[in-house]
Amino acid sequence: MSLRRLNPPVHLLRAFSTVVRFGGVSRAAEALHLTQSAVSKQVQELERWVGVPLFERTRKRLALTPAGERYEKAVRALLAQLEDATLELITSGDGGGALHLSTLPTFGAKWLIPKLPDFQHRHPQTTIHFVPFVHGYDFQRPELDCSILFGDGHWPGARSHYLAGHDVALIAPRASLAEVPIRTPRDVARCTLLRHVTVPQAWLHWSDTHGVAGIDPLAGPQFDQFQTMIRAVMAGMGVALVPRCLVADEIAAGLVEEPLTAFAGGGYRSTLGYWFCYPEARAQLATLDGFRRWLLPLAEAVPGAAAAPPA
Repeated sequence: MSLRRLNPPVHLLRAFSTVVRFGGVSRAAEALHLTQSAVSKQVQELERWVGVPLFERTRKRLALTPAGERYEKAVRALLAQLEDATLELITSGDGGGALHLSTLPTFGAKWLIPKLPDFQHRHPQTTIHFVPFVHGYDFQRPELDCSILFGDGHWPGARSHYLAGHDVALIAPRASLAEVPIRTPRDVARCTLLRHVTVPQAWLHWSDTHGVAGIDPLAGPQFDQFQTMIRAVMAGMGVALVPRCLVADEIAAGLVEEPLTAFAGGGYRSTLGYWFCYPEARAQLATLDGFRRWLLPLAEAVPGAAAAPPA
């Protein structure tokens, strides 16, 4: 089999992938700025090129064959990789380029953004574009290079480097707003416990760490962002467990209190945290490599937590 046959023209692959993505020839033709006849001919030419039917044709619609379904997934990934390489080539002619990053809102605002001026100073040719976090887990999206995610560091198809978050602080309102004075861990059981939706077992882990009975880990108001929880504590709504990296400024400014510093800080060590993640396919992207080499030395000093960046 000749090498030529194994390398179909890109315009045929793009027509095929676009028909699948838009669910038909008509909408694909609009997206490609071609006639429906031209798109149909390109798909048929690709089928002749590979010698395998890619679609089952009925009167009303096109349906992928099993072979076509497998091939389209591979073609989609290759086209995305080609687009990435071309964008990198175009934007890096001056040694810089663009990096498309997604991050959780609170971590981005309180931990990452204050540090970014230093990155800009060191890498003036690189521009960071923030992608909406709703897309942060989808590493198949061509517009996403990397993400900062919260979890245990394991996401399919991604490399992960620990940044921060294992050190969890217990925070309480200032004395004038507190429900009850907190002098020992047992006093916490009498307070309103604020909870984060993605860390439902936080209070259970805290009670195990400090040997406190009578804690209901599912009681109390629930929040979807740590920043909102911090504000709720400041307003006197209750006590909360928050990664120290997100609340250190409020503690230092006296906006919230850390009442149990005599009891090993009053918090606990979590297995969850914030991780810098990116797909294997983008590991060698020049802008990502520069950002990674700047970012990882800023990680919390947890032995073995942050792997050295690849050479």
